[in-house]
Amino acid sequence: MAPGPAEGRFSDVRSGPWLLPGHDGRLLVYALVDQTVLRWTEAGPGGPDWLGPDALPAPDVTRLVVAQGGNRYAHLLGRRVREGRGGRLAVDFVYAIQYQAGRPMSEWTSVGSPQTKQSPSERTGLPAAAVNTAGILYVFAPTADGRVVLRREDAKGRWEPWLDLKVTAALDTPAAVATSAGHVELLVPGRTGALTWYQRKPGAALERGHDLSVAALPGSVTGLETSPGRVTWYLTDMHNGGIVAVRAGEWPIPLGGDPGDGRHAALATVLDGHPCTVLAHRDAEGRAVLGVCPAEDERNGVWWSDAGTACVGDPVLARDARGRVVALAVTPDGDLVLSRQTDAPGLVLGDWIRI
Repeated sequence: MAPGPAEGRFSDVRSGPWLLPGHDGRLLVYALVDQTVLRWTEAGPGGPDWLGPDALPAPDVTRLVVAQGGNRYAHLLGRRVREGRGGRLAVDFVYAIQYQAGRPMSEWTSVGSPQTKQSPSERTGLPAAAVNTAGILYVFAPTADGRVVLRREDAKGRWEPWLDLKVTAALDTPAAVATSAGHVELLVPGRTGALTWYQRKPGAALERGHDLSVAALPGSVTGLETSPGRVTWYLTDMHNGGIVAVRAGEWPIPLGGDPGDGRHAALATVLDGHPCTVLAHRDAEGRAVLGVCPAEDERNGVWWSDAGTACVGDPVLARDARGRVVALAVTPDGDLVLSRQTDAPGLVLGDWIRI
């Protein structure tokens, strides 16, 4: 794994950034830039110094997804686009893994393509990934004909065949969550609402849940386990442009806001002794915005505030080794900047610092 560019400016971030905790408490940052995955690593748990970026070449990879399980391994899933037969584009997925913070990432291996005669591979959408408590990776991909397909590892780490989840009304960019109980849940934006799947027990087949009565903007959805075994989905409503929280069996809860077209970030934490949810997104004016509410109490309002920086792409959230909320964003100038929670009551971020 080679050192990355040293100038610290990245004007062509194609996917990410992602901010994840490593096995030793150090935070890790990943971003796809110019067909290269760049990775930064905290020099020590809690910062403030950083090492990197280190670079993993990612030839022909146009989009990247990073997922993490309880063992803190980072699973990198790339959407690769190459020229196929007759000059047509061919899309497949490639996979790499990092086992420990500061260690090299593996080389890319192919996960294959869900291509069929009815669904050309060049129109395969952006995948979603989740890792359950057994360390098994699930890959979900939307196809050109409105289907969603699943490929997952078996107990020995071998890839099972692609499995059709039997829908024909799916749009692009699903979202997946693995709960602390080992279940995997999936939400896919659909033509008439949000489509959901769940598992009755860990490792079981995914079953269709009830459709949710909200028109989710593709690419906006994120899921968070807001109480044990219970997932809340946060998304942008295509009908009114506002932010919505929704849980299985409940009506959608409008949260207000003026989000842009990106993905929401969601983080569970404790503020002043109370379980809370922290949200982040890029608003319609290109500013990073934070929201805070008690866990699963969105109906009583979310407190929104400007985070103090403009950004491109989607801001992301994590907790560092000291339990502080950390926000990360890419500025319009291409700087990767980070802000940490201060010791003030509630949630107050400190200055934004360039990595």
